[in-house]
Amino acid sequence: MDTAEASLLVVDDEPNIRELLSASLRFAGFRVASAATGAEAVAAVARSRPDLVVLDVMLPDADGFSLVRRLRDDSERDKIPVIFLTAKDGVDDKINGLTAGGDDYVTKPFSLEELIARIRAILRRTGGPAEDGRLVVADLELDPIGHQVTRTGRQVSLSPTEFKLLEYLMTNTGRVVSKMQILDHVWAYDFGGDLSIVESYISYLRRKMDSGAEGAPKLIHTVRGIGYVLRRPTA
Repeated sequence: MDTAEASLLVVDDEPNIRELLSASLRFAGFRVASAATGAEAVAAVARSRPDLVVLDVMLPDADGFSLVRRLRDDSERDKIPVIFLTAKDGVDDKINGLTAGGDDYVTKPFSLEELIARIRAILRRTGGPAEDGRLVVADLELDPIGHQVTRTGRQVSLSPTEFKLLEYLMTNTGRVVSKMQILDHVWAYDFGGDLSIVESYISYLRRKMDSGAEGAPKLIHTVRGIGYVLRRPTA
């Protein structure tokens, strides 16, 4: 009987990293498949639909960002969470990863223990049953069962992490939540996390919600020195 904690796909063109990472994740209790190229990764996702993908950004036949955009455009695969692995740690690189639809971003060299903790944190918040009932704030609607978001009747495509963040803000409509509260609830890290990732996700979530909704009121507001709040627009 298969008692693996979850099914993972490791994508990295460096054999030593790919093999070490795959072996370490198997030892941690995961079922692991691996791929060395973008083409192999797409085939592996279509074949086995993993619970999560650990993806190197620099691949010989594609970059990880474009690969994730491709997955997010496929309705059958758009909910698979992705953790990027990269040697680039600049702010622009992180934002590119998040805006491409990634759920987390780990820079090389990295701690295996931290990566495993991040994997488990993402699996906890994407693998459980969704709560019943739609959330509606003004022209924004979130369906936790169908995992869909619409704004002014237009569907908004969100990664699993973006969806979880918006769901948390909508659940707390009118209540200011701190960056640490968001980090604890959305990322569910078992260790100290980087608060800047919250700022990056809030920024891009705003852009996605406002794109194509010209003239619609802003819903997510910054409360300086405290955090963020999603408010119903005033009449």
